[in-house]
Amino acid sequence: MIRFENVTKRYNGTAVIDDVSMVVESGAFVTLVGPSGAGKSTLLRMTNALVRCDGGRILFDDDDVAKVDPVALRRRFGYVIQSTGLFPHWTVARNVATVPKLLGWPRPRIAARVDELLAMVDLPPAEYRDRYPAELSGGQQQRVGVARALAADPHALLMDEPFGALDAVTRAALQDQVARIHKATGKTILLVTHDVDEAVKLGTRIAVMDGGRLVQYAPPAEVLAAPATPFVAALFGGDMASIRLLDVTRVADRAVAAEGLVPASAIAAEATLEAALARMLAEHVEALAVTGDGPPRVIRLADIVRGGR
Repeated sequence: MIRFENVTKRYNGTAVIDDVSMVVESGAFVTLVGPSGAGKSTLLRMTNALVRCDGGRILFDDDDVAKVDPVALRRRFGYVIQSTGLFPHWTVARNVATVPKLLGWPRPRIAARVDELLAMVDLPPAEYRDRYPAELSGGQQQRVGVARALAADPHALLMDEPFGALDAVTRAALQDQVARIHKATGKTILLVTHDVDEAVKLGTRIAVMDGGRLVQYAPPAEVLAAPATPFVAALFGGDMASIRLLDVTRVADRAVAAEGLVPASAIAAEATLEAALARMLAEHVEALAVTGDGPPRVIRLADIVRGGR
């Protein structure tokens, strides 16, 4: 879907993006994480030509973004930013309909799409369609921003710290919402964050940036279990990485064949090891039956521990 080939960007002679190469597969959810000034947002903005490369190239659906009309290019992306960017004097419905109207969609199609997307982001259309942004909470405004970004069925979704200004509870709820949308739509998503837990929770792959360079690009479990550099290890919390690994490893990956009596308490094979550990602690047990197809299996406390770093 998106290919970065030796991409470089300089400001006043200093490289803020330094020879970055990576491939974002169609349907991937890539989280870009790193400290402030690492180049995450600049790389994201280069993807839809808001910022131009000084070296290398970026291909989107095999088109060089530097050679495509920028307006046409940007209509192929959904774009979500931290401040939402909603038009305050427009209703929720009109905000969501912005790009479909620019594309000349007929009114019935636009109205149906607006209602579909508001329902998808848990904003009942009848209740929220005619409200204005000032009448919404911060979390609700961000949901409208996500709906607007998806309105014209873009090829990919770019998200620049979309939840950074929200409280922890609202942030977690929206993370879950975006994860569900990704699963339901299969959209390719690039999301910039400085929150390593958010990067681990949402990403199918994590791009770790430092000083404009891409220092590791791998699935979350690999980044946590085998950090490429001391910087990556420190960024993901050193020994805390083992705890975070529980949240990206499935029970099915550690379950073993049941021998003898099967435990009364059970957990789904697709549940995380974190959920399994929490259940064991809550119920004061050291093993759980694993539900799913195939022969009986169990997950034991020892099975959780044996995969730790």
